[in-house]
Amino acid sequence: MPRQKIRTAVLISGRGSNMIALAKAAQNPDYPADILLVISNRPGAPGLEKARNSGLATATIDHTMFNTRCAFEEKLHLTLQGAGIELICCAGFMRILSPWFVRKWPDRILNIHPSLLPKYKGLVDTHKRALEAGDPEHGCTVHYVTDEVDGGAILAQSRIPVLPDDTAESLADRLIEKEHALYAAVLSDIAAQTGSGI
Repeated sequence: MPRQKIRTAVLISGRGSNMIALAKAAQNPDYPADILLVISNRPGAPGLEKARNSGLATATIDHTMFNTRCAFEEKLHLTLQGAGIELICCAGFMRILSPWFVRKWPDRILNIHPSLLPKYKGLVDTHKRALEAGDPEHGCTVHYVTDEVDGGAILAQSRIPVLPDDTAESLADRLIEKEHALYAAVLSDIAAQTGSGI
């Protein structure tokens, strides 16, 4: 009997390019994860329409409609549970998850960050910061989400050289293809190692 695929949700806030890359990878019959749900905290996120056009189920949980972060995360948690989700991938999800939420999903939340962690943690300007520091290379990191922002165990990294004429925009444009490939590969590895029934 073939092993069940890991039931996976992707959390987004924007265009959802990494989410689409994961969904495309998951179309392979041998891929060990199944993208069952895409959730955005922003109703107008372009990634929601992309997800629907790809045949994915979507949900919007607008964080501005909740009085507290706790209330928002309780709704997020219940939505994920209700869909039978086993693994969460943050892909451009611009919300910092609380220790309460992370403890509900131990070692079951992945994130991709556009820097070579532990450099340039946080939500803003990683490409600009790498250029301003004069770094010879830049990259992206897939890691587990923990209580510490961008501080969880590093699962894999991909690197690109910083070119003399690079801008923050050109660096981001060159890096995004690396992000897509890296995230899909890491999700495959984690899902395969985990098996069903996390």
